[in-house]
Amino acid sequence: MRRFTVLTVALTAVVAFLVGLLLAGQFSTPVVTTAPRPAPRPATAPSPVGVGYGGANFADVAERVNAAVVNIDATSKGSALRDSQRFFRRGPAEPRSDETPGGSGSGFIIDRDGFILTNHHVIDGAQRIMVTLADGRAFRAEVIGTDPAIDVALLKISGARDLPEVSLGNSDELRVGEWVCAIGNPLGYVHSVTVGVVSFIGRKLWDVSLDDYIQTDAAINFGNSGGPLINARGEVIGINSAVSSRLGSSISFAVPINQAVTVLPQLKASGRVSRGYMGVLLTDVTAPLQQALGLQVARGALVQDVTADSPAERSGIHVYDVIVDVEGRDIASNDDLIRDISARQPGSIARVQVVRDGRRLTVPVRLTERPRGSRTPDDTAEPLPGARGARPPAEAPDTPLGLTVRELDRGVLGRLQVPENLEGVMVMRVDPTGAAFSAQVRRGFIILEINRRPVRTVADYQRIVGGARAGDVLAILYYDSTVAQRAVLTVTVE
Repeated sequence: MRRFTVLTVALTAVVAFLVGLLLAGQFSTPVVTTAPRPAPRPATAPSPVGVGYGGANFADVAERVNAAVVNIDATSKGSALRDSQRFFRRGPAEPRSDETPGGSGSGFIIDRDGFILTNHHVIDGAQRIMVTLADGRAFRAEVIGTDPAIDVALLKISGARDLPEVSLGNSDELRVGEWVCAIGNPLGYVHSVTVGVVSFIGRKLWDVSLDDYIQTDAAINFGNSGGPLINARGEVIGINSAVSSRLGSSISFAVPINQAVTVLPQLKASGRVSRGYMGVLLTDVTAPLQQALGLQVARGALVQDVTADSPAERSGIHVYDVIVDVEGRDIASNDDLIRDISARQPGSIARVQVVRDGRRLTVPVRLTERPRGSRTPDDTAEPLPGARGARPPAEAPDTPLGLTVRELDRGVLGRLQVPENLEGVMVMRVDPTGAAFSAQVRRGFIILEINRRPVRTVADYQRIVGGARAGDVLAILYYDSTVAQRAVLTVTVE
């Protein structure tokens, strides 16, 4: 009996002990994990401003460059300064008692001697130019030289000490997608900084022969004209020059700094820039052109038109010639040729090698000075119909290219002011679903040749196009009356 009592007491104690453990939470089913739980990460400080832009700290860039960015106030007594042809209007100017019209823009100091780069259109026609530095000092500026062709101007201020200067970069090394920032005085808000990326390099806007604009989505507005476009290293790689005219667009354009630096010696020496000139309209040799025209080379600059009484015409350069070499230097594209010829002095002789009908010829061309200004195509221009009451000329219905063409008559030739000896057919309608529409054929083009075969009548056109098969490439030589030039394009038959 005593043993039973002791056993009962022992069992009761064990049970009580276990119950106590359960109630205290010290006894539970184990949990299996695949990895130990990591320790909490310590709180980190916020990232520096600008590091999110591809690793570039534009706060540091702006702090370093801002001092060398200036405000330019250009005024002209008696007549308003012209608005820029590049859609970059002048920023708001402070009202004056004498109601002298004026405008403002930006610029940047390139050396401690006081030379400043800006746009030609910022100071064009100005009689008084004032430059205000970031520290508030103001100076009268002198125009040293301008180059309207690429919209660059060089100014100089005297009597200033301890001038900050920018560091010039190499715009040829710029890549699409690279982060850039712009500093200037948009809408009168001085020393504003905006950031974006390079969205295109080599954009053609007005003069297809010289234009080489950097396109960016960094916000730029009126008054930013002439200010610097800066890379992530704090180097100026462009001069902000234009914005898109389309409503709501955030697309802007800058002159590459290398293009501006190239003309600086001439601007300092003579105040203007002289460029060599041949008088040809060019395009790149492409695979479709090579196929359609049976070209023997896959590179070079194809001559589309030769200006009357130009060095090229006097030297015997022909349409369809492919220029592949200048003075022993290979020419890969029409841009290569333009840069080479433009860099040569007027009056010099350039020996160009052309490929004509499979033969290589060396043609010496005595260059003249490039004419000032250039005509800009008007996309809204519409061709005028023939004379009233005249018998309507023959017209061809839609073809495999999606074009409706008609023969020329004196009424059309007179109203469009095209050369009297021009022979061809005029495009009257372009089917938006046709192959020609995609190839940028426009109403009003006068088709002169197709694959080097003359097109003088509608019958000629129908015979050539009607004989083409799906997949064939047709090279069309046409005349555009809006720019008074011939050009070549290719259309693939569908």
